Amino acid sequence: MRYTGGVTGGSWVTALTSDLGAGRFDGAWLVQNFENLNPSNTFWSKPHNLYAKIDTEARRYLGFERWWGGHVNLNAEEIQFIVDELFIGNNLAAGRIQTSDGVTIDLRNIRSPIVVFCSKGDNIAPPRQALDWILDLYDDVEQMRCYGQTIVYTIHESIGHLGIFVSGGVARKEHGEFSSNIDMIEILPPGLYEAVFDAKTADTSNPDLVTGDWVMRCETRTLDDIRALGGYDPADERRFATAARVSEINLALYRTFAQPIVRALTPKPIADLTHEIHPLRLQYEWLSDENPQADLLAKMAEQARQDRKPARDDNPFTAFERMMSGQIVAGLDMWRDMRDTAAEWTFLFTYGNPWLQAMTGVDPKDARPKRRAGENPLQRQLIAERIAELKSRIKDGGLREATVRAMLYISGALPGVDERGLAALRRTGIAGEARPRMTLSEFKAMVREQYYMLLIDQDAALAAIPGMLPDDSDRRRNALATMREILSVSGQIPEEAMKRFNQIGALFGVEGKVLPGPSPRRSKA
Repeated sequence: MRYTGGVTGGSWVTALTSDLGAGRFDGAWLVQNFENLNPSNTFWSKPHNLYAKIDTEARRYLGFERWWGGHVNLNAEEIQFIVDELFIGNNLAAGRIQTSDGVTIDLRNIRSPIVVFCSKGDNIAPPRQALDWILDLYDDVEQMRCYGQTIVYTIHESIGHLGIFVSGGVARKEHGEFSSNIDMIEILPPGLYEAVFDAKTADTSNPDLVTGDWVMRCETRTLDDIRALGGYDPADERRFATAARVSEINLALYRTFAQPIVRALTPKPIADLTHEIHPLRLQYEWLSDENPQADLLAKMAEQARQDRKPARDDNPFTAFERMMSGQIVAGLDMWRDMRDTAAEWTFLFTYGNPWLQAMTGVDPKDARPKRRAGENPLQRQLIAERIAELKSRIKDGGLREATVRAMLYISGALPGVDERGLAALRRTGIAGEARPRMTLSEFKAMVREQYYMLLIDQDAALAAIPGMLPDDSDRRRNALATMREILSVSGQIPEEAMKRFNQIGALFGVEGKVLPGPSPRRSKA
């Protein structure tokens, strides 16, 4: 749990920075803040790694620096909105942000699946912060399903904030798996899932159905799993609410008394000069072709490259260098931890002070959630109408709908949804009915409808299956064989799932042992 000075005065400081830039917020300040979060990496590990591996590391280092040094500038209105509404106010999850035409933004209205990738090694947005907004929106997973929302998250054990976006290992694993399995995510029934990745080995069942080197499985979760990550308690909520009020007061004071003076003293030529001489930008300029001494440095580097004699790994000076490097990193990390701890305790004591809370209009004894998103009564009416509509169509459909409904019922006893299941579904087709092939969007809509019917009245939905089946026993038997083949792609079918499968077999009117049949034609769904 770490707090930095940015949350205490960020709003007026952001306005000041924009005014010093003549209405432009220099993105180099954001990058510098990121760099200061990990001083051991910024001031030692990164340059030391470059020079310790100078024969192989230069290309990767320069590639990253070109990307990292491409600072993005924002105008004053953009950065002020981001800081006030998203960072300090945190109004997005609370449903308190409106568009320019007065429409309230409600994250619960997002119908496409939401994928959240976070890491325990992220000191900027750790898992509990990256996922806490879900608790602001919903009381339980059932409410999430009522809104028809699918959320899939995964938690990395160690990667840092930037590594989530730029790490090669993450790109090959998590990013690659999410990209290659986006269709599986699309057809997941509404709810909360955690994506789990298992390495593909020689013992993996049906490895030909796996894309890449990892098997992606989406396991069902509840909001208690999110709370177990260590969400914020009412005392924390009061502190953040107090910090937001103080930020609003400071911003108003700055705009009233100081902003006119700052703007008058910062004409555009001065702002442009300040922009050019920013330390992060100036360090590149010093070694660019604009510096007449850079040509001499390039010649010296070429001479050193020609006379290069790398030290062996068993060189005692190399071992001493590694030892000293480790001590330097440890010392800088210790200083960082002391700094962060001091900032955290300053935040806790300052904004946890009941006098300050009372002065800013925050009740020190109020235990109610401060960021709970409101619920629209019309939403309840729409849900009631949708439930009535689905109940009236529980008996509608044919073999395809009955098979999907049965698969969803059986899958409810499985620990999660495996990517091999969708691959097998593509290979086998859907129920083998002589009907036009379905597109992914059509199949997704049908899966959701059948899932909701099971959710609304499971007994009635199962009881309706026999009336949806054709008279042809071979078609029913083939459909059941297809279901078993899909269910067994991940290995042995769990006992509870097998009980449900046998129950479905009775509804299909198929007697005797059902074996997986041959794979029929391929399907788009």
